[in-house]
Amino acid sequence: MKTTVSLVLGSGGARGYSHIGVIEELNRRGYEIISIAGSSMGALVGGIYAAGRLDEYTGWVTSLRRIDVFKLMDLTLRGEGTIRGERLLARLLDIAGNPLIQDLPISYTAVATDLTHQKEVWFQKGFMLEAIRASIAVPGFFTPVIEEDRVLVDGGVLNPIPIIPTVAAHADLIIAVDLNADAQRHRIVLPETRYLERSGFSDEWQVDSKYESKSQALKNSIKELAAHKSTGRIDVLFSSVEVMQESLGKYKVAGYPPDLLIGIPKDACRFYEFHRAREMIELGRIMAQDSLRQMERSMR
Repeated sequence: MKTTVSLVLGSGGARGYSHIGVIEELNRRGYEIISIAGSSMGALVGGIYAAGRLDEYTGWVTSLRRIDVFKLMDLTLRGEGTIRGERLLARLLDIAGNPLIQDLPISYTAVATDLTHQKEVWFQKGFMLEAIRASIAVPGFFTPVIEEDRVLVDGGVLNPIPIIPTVAAHADLIIAVDLNADAQRHRIVLPETRYLERSGFSDEWQVDSKYESKSQALKNSIKELAAHKSTGRIDVLFSSVEVMQESLGKYKVAGYPPDLLIGIPKDACRFYEFHRAREMIELGRIMAQDSLRQMERSMR
């Protein structure tokens, strides 16, 4: 008898490709996914998997180059968003069709945010692609979905790791994937210490040409660092989204801890680097392997 899993797939832009690697690793190790809830890219990947078309979707996204991603962006001059998303939806329709959520073989929930009423919206019935389109509508990037008195945007605005919708499935395990996990730590560069054994007075009298060259090199490196950190408007926008989702994700996980939390480092790739599917899928697989191995050892 297989161990059943309720899978929670978080939001985080292009890092969402790592959900594919996580799903593949769960299946490879013999787990049975009986329920999926997702926000944004988590809703997209989860829906495609629930519809039984993940292999086809994976084959498509791993073939995308930068120029292919750009061609998918049907730009608009409307002020509430840059991309209509019609080309993307048309491609998803070709891959997975547009089944009713209630007819899917796996329990599925796509989470969006209703800006008008300031609350989460759980799509658990209706057409799958309409639910996905609402859940991926990143503010300022995709145009929102407007229906009747609701303005629907990315589910990650309020709930980047939607754990609660999966609880009713009563699976053996709830496993969540956080796409905004703490970045890998880098080595700290310590300050110059060669004068610490001298008095402050003697420092002023011992400056030589060698030290001056080091000082100039340090100034140059600072300039290079500043140039590297300078970002355009799109980087600022997505960095703001990521900071918000990281904070909200920690709150959601603390409120209802899953049995296993698989963290994908937020510095693995930028929010909009959708041409990097192959490496993100592999990263998801590796992170899932490590996390599942530790969990399995602790349960024996």
